[in-house]
Amino acid sequence: MASRTVTKDIITLKGSAAIVSEFFGYAANSILYNRGVYPEESFAKVKKYGLPMLLTQDDGVKSFLTSLTTQLSEWLENGKLQRIVLVIMSKATSEVLERWNFSVETDGEVVETGVPREKSDKEIMREIQVIMRQIASCVTYLPCLDEPCVFDVLAYTDKDMPVPFTWIESDAKLIKNPQMVKLHSFDTKIHKVNTLVSFKNDEWDEE
Repeated sequence: MASRTVTKDIITLKGSAAIVSEFFGYAANSILYNRGVYPEESFAKVKKYGLPMLLTQDDGVKSFLTSLTTQLSEWLENGKLQRIVLVIMSKATSEVLERWNFSVETDGEVVETGVPREKSDKEIMREIQVIMRQIASCVTYLPCLDEPCVFDVLAYTDKDMPVPFTWIESDAKLIKNPQMVKLHSFDTKIHKVNTLVSFKNDEWDEE
């Protein structure tokens, strides 16, 4: 009987930061597509994580997400990012309708010493696949967004982290008495990302 073992890959702090920031870029695109924040025709299909994914072709949104993921990588490498929140709001009233919360747990020892960790790339990809499938199926459990919406991104960092001039202080953009759905998490062994979506209570549910 042949014995088999799972191949482990060396994950460095820089490599882990790249995985997490790239994940957020694709997750943000998927949320914006599946929640109809931008028209369907403004997205193009690509393959990523072994899945068909959709990426915005809107130059303004592309530029925003590119600079965002670059900044996230820097914060992740410094162990300073606590969470990132994608907020969907009513375009007319700025009322917050959904908050997609990605909280980050960082292995402080790796940040301090630079020692790498081991985990199979395939295992990480499988964990990310589950989250992406959950985002794609979110229309089955989230209320319809039947009005034009806009989005914003909030980053929670350690207080001692210098803030780039392109970022401004913001309130938490919370939802009063929200409903919440916890999604799966993924772990590079250096950064663990937990995902949760909170959304405005559907008035029909309260009757």
